[in-house]
Amino acid sequence: MNIVLVGMQWGDEGKGKVIDILSKKVDYIVRYQGGNNAGHTVVVGKQEYIFHLIPSGILHPGKICCIGNGVVIDPQVLLQELDSLRKNGIDFSRRFKISSLAHVIMPYHKNLDQLREKKRKNKIGTTGRGIGPCYADKINRCGIRMIDLLNPGVFRDKLKDNLKEKNEIFKKVYQHPGFSFQKIYRQYLDYGRLFASYICNTSALLNKATENKADILLEGAQGTFLDIDFGTYPFVTSSSTTSGGSCIGTGISPVKINKVIGVCKAYTTRVGEGPFPTEFAKDFGNFMRDKGNEFGSTTGRPRRCGWFDAIIARESVMLNGIQELAIMKMDVLDGLDKLKICIAYKYRGKLIKEFPCDFEVLSKAVPVYKEMPGWPNQNSKPRSFKELHPNAKAYLLELQKLLKAKITMVSVGSSRKDTIFI
Repeated sequence: MNIVLVGMQWGDEGKGKVIDILSKKVDYIVRYQGGNNAGHTVVVGKQEYIFHLIPSGILHPGKICCIGNGVVIDPQVLLQELDSLRKNGIDFSRRFKISSLAHVIMPYHKNLDQLREKKRKNKIGTTGRGIGPCYADKINRCGIRMIDLLNPGVFRDKLKDNLKEKNEIFKKVYQHPGFSFQKIYRQYLDYGRLFASYICNTSALLNKATENKADILLEGAQGTFLDIDFGTYPFVTSSSTTSGGSCIGTGISPVKINKVIGVCKAYTTRVGEGPFPTEFAKDFGNFMRDKGNEFGSTTGRPRRCGWFDAIIARESVMLNGIQELAIMKMDVLDGLDKLKICIAYKYRGKLIKEFPCDFEVLSKAVPVYKEMPGWPNQNSKPRSFKELHPNAKAYLLELQKLLKAKITMVSVGSSRKDTIFI
């Protein structure tokens, strides 16, 4: 069975924990898009692991973990993650694979990302990791792929061509001195040698696994509303974050996808700039941010927090073909007197019940809420749906009704055991 796991909001939904749990039941775990602008956090006992590129299923012995062709890779970050796994005694030597077609983030991508953001009047809120410029080069057909690092001649010609153009831009537009060919050439050939044993045709590997009836989990980064097509453009990422991106980013045909699981928080968060209709007022937002430890695992940036938005969540169910829901951070809502769920927007006196594509409408829309009673702080973590407070149960059932998809998992804490299966 091939399962896609996708974020339903603006990322940071807690996908890492769900991936970690589902990884026990599958043979392959594959990351299909994004770069090290995303982070998945997994807590095992007292040890916290943060993954930016490597699928978090790597913590389970015997599981084969792949970085798909849809991912853009910063070799330095990948090296650090692999070193961290070695230090923690995790053997991945025969079960970690990198697509030969994955594009490589170069030093000029990171600088261009940061300089562009600094120069813009309307800032995107990019992480400055070079993700966008790397994807831009991919589309411009001048990108450098992992396989190129294994061929000194091909890599030399591509890099020389790119630096000729990039250095002109750096000097004339940004008053930046540009980059040295020799330094980058030597450094990245070294990366190629270090990664050579992991680089392979992952599309062939995964399709062969499918033929052999293996179970594959395809993990996305970020969330649906950061998708380059369907997100709150231009405040989005540079890749296809929806379930459709799983096919583009791995080479697995759409007809071979068996199930899509959507992950969302019991409330809503987003990082960076962009519209956020249900965002809390400042003081309550700060309170909820601290309560939920809402700080980015990649950048440490504080996340904006708001009430659950059923409009975007329902759109997400439709776009991704979501059949099952995992509701995360339910415990963060403990102790609140009342809760709100956004069931519609109002704009210029008009009631809107579908996600608006018009950026101005989304930016100025006023949420229409359904209020529900809260529940007290729980003395102990509930271990089943039955043990949840009646008001918590009612809240979840309301979400299920609004989204028209079945809730099969509820997280009530950060560790593996703080998970209710329904």
